Amino acid sequence: MAIQSLSSAGVPSPRMNAELLLMFTLSCDRAHLYGHPERELTQEEQSRYSEALGQRSTGIPAQYITGHQEFWGMDLIVTPAVLIPRPETEHVVEKAVALAKDKAKLGGEAAGGSPARALGLIDVGTGSGCIALALAKELPLAEIHATDISAAALEIAHANAARHQLDDRIHFHQTDLLGEVENAAFDFVVSNPPYVGESEEDQVQLEVRKFEPRTAVFAGRSGTEVIERLIPQAYQKLKPGGWLVIEISGTISTRVRELLSGWKNVQITDDLQGIARVAAGERP
Repeated sequence: MAIQSLSSAGVPSPRMNAELLLMFTLSCDRAHLYGHPERELTQEEQSRYSEALGQRSTGIPAQYITGHQEFWGMDLIVTPAVLIPRPETEHVVEKAVALAKDKAKLGGEAAGGSPARALGLIDVGTGSGCIALALAKELPLAEIHATDISAAALEIAHANAARHQLDDRIHFHQTDLLGEVENAAFDFVVSNPPYVGESEEDQVQLEVRKFEPRTAVFAGRSGTEVIERLIPQAYQKLKPGGWLVIEISGTISTRVRELLSGWKNVQITDDLQGIARVAAGERP
């Protein structure tokens, strides 16, 4: 009945959503769910499950109902105050980590094989904190900063950092992009900025348009308005030889490459579907 109800409401992947919400209701994992097919829901559980199904049928993302989303092997708290972390954004982390490890090697290594100099990285528009946390996890000696213009988003990022015992590794700043950040000597500026154009709005999933923070999705008419502001700010905050790594889409990749025309080693990396997903450039 749950699958049929979600399917009738036009919810994509109704079986997966029905199982996810049932696991949420029962506070169990998929193995437990499949291992006890005979389990009958109590009246209270049935009531909570029906409520969750009803919310999902209206288009509310399952992550906002359960309050959780996995990213880089970490369970993160999410609320409507933040963009839901997506697998595509892991490509940004992969690129930044690979470049950071190369940079550490070029800078020499101290005794024991550890980098001789800690790198400074900043995640711009951190939202849930997913990128900053992943960078802190992968680069244990790095100094990590993160910004967001939204106080509500920073509360979630703080909570996620604390849950994963990374709150002493990440310095959070409430500011628009890099505007109020005093440190001007970063090795990396990393970001998943808003990059969808308002002209593309009808191509964006309804539940994204309706429920996720609009300012975290849409950048303006063309989709590059925020990136156009971020690139010169990153140039000012990066050390010579520092890297800017940002998430993009295929529709703006040509324009982003143009915006990075004064940078060295500009690279556009595709995701698993062959769509341009990450742009990177080295500050001269």
